[in-house]
Amino acid sequence: MADSAFFCTLSHEGVLAVRGSDASKFLQGQLTCNLNYLSDTQASLGARCTQKGRMQSSFRILLEGDGVLLAMASELLEPQLADLKKYAVFSKSKLTDESAAWVRFGLSDADVALAALGLDVPPATDSITRNNGLIAIRVSPGRTELWAAADQAEALKEKLSATLAHGTLNQWLLGQIRAGIGQVMPSTRELFIPQMLNLQAVGGVSFKKGCYTGQEIVARMQYLGKLKRRLYRLQLDTTKLPEPGTALFSPTHGSSIGEVVIAARAEQNIELLAVLQAEAAESGDLYLGALDGPALHLLDLPYPLDRDREIQR
Repeated sequence: MADSAFFCTLSHEGVLAVRGSDASKFLQGQLTCNLNYLSDTQASLGARCTQKGRMQSSFRILLEGDGVLLAMASELLEPQLADLKKYAVFSKSKLTDESAAWVRFGLSDADVALAALGLDVPPATDSITRNNGLIAIRVSPGRTELWAAADQAEALKEKLSATLAHGTLNQWLLGQIRAGIGQVMPSTRELFIPQMLNLQAVGGVSFKKGCYTGQEIVARMQYLGKLKRRLYRLQLDTTKLPEPGTALFSPTHGSSIGEVVIAARAEQNIELLAVLQAEAAESGDLYLGALDGPALHLLDLPYPLDRDREIQR
């Protein structure tokens, strides 16, 4: 399902805009990613943390016009705007919700359709190609986000429909799960530090950029190597979709050993990403919701976890 060519509207996320001459400078002290790495041809994943290193949001970030755009779960936009504005009062930057100004599509195996729009997107993850007001971002192998001004939505949808099947948001999220890309949702806000979502393994944390909110905790966790919980990909023996934040259990532990991050329906079961205690995950005896709940089975992630390589970013 997730491997066939399709497009769908990314209706689950909104767009937070930070514009003005100080936009990048202001955000550099707020986010885990390095804004100096962004360019017209390069996007990034990232997160914003509390002082204790817990993620308030995670997002995809790119330069646009006179500022920066961040795509994140829609329900996180208002609290993030309210909190960031407290720190932006002395900065020449303006923070707004630009969700209504943009239409965003998720495209799978759609390079031919993108080429027809004048968008030859490189295969490297986080690459950006722009043409005639359109922005295409390679978010993982074979998967691309297409951004456009909202008034282009219907015309763009008609062009995509000529060569691509209409897919569902579930299909898109299944591809995200198989790419091993976690995401903060409203029910998991301030629950995880970035390394628990493997964010450092997918380019969303820079250890060379200097200070930002929560940086001391995040850096200490990386350099001292004391992370006991991280992101795993799993298969669930049920057809009922679990919500983010649902607890996971193991008979080797007396309490919850993790939480669901995101989940989607696959061809015959459920696939999901979850943050688990490494010790419990290695036992392989995992259950959803309770010890007598549906069984979970570990699946491979598509990338390695390499601390030495990660700290070079």
